[in-house]
Amino acid sequence: IRNYLISFNKFNSLNKIPQIIENLKEGRSIALVSDAGMPNICDPGEELAAKAKMNGIETICIPGPCAAIVALVASGFPASKFTFEGFLPKKKSDREKILVEISENNKTTILYESPHRINKLLKELKEFCGGSRKIQIARELTKKFEEHIGPDIDSVIKQFKTKDIIGEFTIVIKGKEKLKNKEFNKMIVKQDLTDLVNAGLSLSTAAKYLAKKNNLSKNIIYDLY
Repeated sequence: IRNYLISFNKFNSLNKIPQIIENLKEGRSIALVSDAGMPNICDPGEELAAKAKMNGIETICIPGPCAAIVALVASGFPASKFTFEGFLPKKKSDREKILVEISENNKTTILYESPHRINKLLKELKEFCGGSRKIQIARELTKKFEEHIGPDIDSVIKQFKTKDIIGEFTIVIKGKEKLKNKEFNKMIVKQDLTDLVNAGLSLSTAAKYLAKKNNLSKNIIYDLY
């Protein structure tokens, strides 16, 4: 039996997949092995597995380290329910849509990011989630120089100003805290809302600002208008 290795990555996967499927149909056994992390998670192997299933070819998984799960468990954040987004899209509108969802999500969110884009992502997370949102950034997982950086967005941004930014990053963001009933001066908040709207802000923007400022839900602000 002859064994051989072939490269398989995002640059050549579209050309390689048809030949791999043909080899499988001929009765050969093929193993997809990743040099880091878990194959198919933000990986072209996802398309290969899908094509194999479409052709009635059995696929099995031998589990190994997965950066998303390792970082989630190590973060100490709620792990029973979570959202995995992988790498955020580059298109601004698509990216901002997901950032809004993350800011409002009560579940833990996991992201991947590359070293040359991590600072941009952190600034965006601060803009949409606030600097006090709890976060853990992990790098070099399961390796000698494994590192976990936190505890909140403001603190991480400050630490990254003096750190060498190398390696792939896994970002774990704690879900939005459920707001507890709290006393607040309705007259003052209502007047602030009226002033902001009269100044030209949309009701939605003004409500979002005051909700974050007063640690209230937007629905409570809307009810004051």
